[in-house]
Amino acid sequence: MTKTASRPPAEAPAARPASTKAPSPAPGAGRRRRLGDQARAYAFLLGGLLCFALFSWYPAIRAVVISFQKYTPGSSPEWVGTDNFTRVLHDPEFGDAWRNTLTFTGLALLIGFAVPFVLALVLNELRHAKAFFRVAVYLPVMIPPVVSALLWKWFYDPGAGLANEALRFLHLPTSNWSNGADTALVSLVLVATWANMGGTVLIYLAALQSIPGELYEAAELDGANLLQRVRHVTIPQTRFVILMLMLLQIIATMQVFTEPFVITGGGPENATVTVLYLIYKYAFLYNDFGGACALSVMLLVLLGLFSALYLRLTRTDGEDT
Repeated sequence: MTKTASRPPAEAPAARPASTKAPSPAPGAGRRRRLGDQARAYAFLLGGLLCFALFSWYPAIRAVVISFQKYTPGSSPEWVGTDNFTRVLHDPEFGDAWRNTLTFTGLALLIGFAVPFVLALVLNELRHAKAFFRVAVYLPVMIPPVVSALLWKWFYDPGAGLANEALRFLHLPTSNWSNGADTALVSLVLVATWANMGGTVLIYLAALQSIPGELYEAAELDGANLLQRVRHVTIPQTRFVILMLMLLQIIATMQVFTEPFVITGGGPENATVTVLYLIYKYAFLYNDFGGACALSVMLLVLLGLFSALYLRLTRTDGEDT
C-alpha cells in the first residue's frame, strides 16, 4: 500500500496591518479652526484698540468739538462757531509761538538730525567697547524728561552754572545761555538733541549693520574713500530709515513743550514760547479751553497736511528711482 506524501497545512493568510491613515477631518473643521484663530487674534488686539480709542481718538474728536464752543470745566458748553479761531489768530503771542516753533524745528533738523547719524557711523566703525558707548549714548533717553530739563537748567545758570564755569576756566567770554533772548532757543535745541538722540542712534546702527559688506568692499576696490562710501553706499542703503526719522523728528519738534516749560517758562521776552506752550497757557492759565482746542486743531491740521505731502513726495520719488 503506497503512502501518499502528506501536504503541509496551508498557511493562514497574514493579517492586514491596520490602516495608519488619519481620519479625514469633518467638513468645515478647518474653517472653524481658522475662525477661532482669527477670533483670538482680534481679542488680543481689542485691548490696544480700546486704549487708542479712549486715550487718542476720543480726545482728538472731543478737542475738535470744543474748538467751536465756549467751554470751561464745570459749566455747560456754548456753541460759538469760529470765534475761538478768530480770537487765537489775533493774539499777539500767536505769531511768536509759530515763529519760535518753526525756528526750533529748523535748528533741530540742522543740529539734532545730523548728530545722531554721525554718531551712528562712528559707533559702527568701533572695534572695542561697543556696548559701553552704546549704553552711554542711550543713557539720556532713560532719564525722565523733566529731570533732564532741570539738570540743563542748572547747567545753563549764568552765575554758577557748569557751562559758564567751564568758559571761565578756559578764559573765554561767558554767555546768558537760556536767559538770553538770542541764545535761549538754541540752548533748548541742544537740550532736546542730547535727551532724545539715543533712540535715533540705535535705529541708525541697526540700519547700518543691515548693509551688505560686499558693497563696501566693492567701493574700496574702486578706490572710494570714507566720505565717498558714505555718500554712495551708506546713505542710499539707509534712505528709507533717514526719511522716516526725519518725518518723525519734524512732528516731534513741532510739539516741543517740556524744555520751554521747565527751563525758560516761555521767556525771555517770549523768545521760547512755542505752540504747545501757548496751548498750555490758554487751557491752564487763561482757563480758555475753547481757544486751546482751536490752537490744537490748527496744529493737528498743519502736521497732518505736512505728513501727507511728505509721504506723497517720498513715495513718488521712490517709484521714480
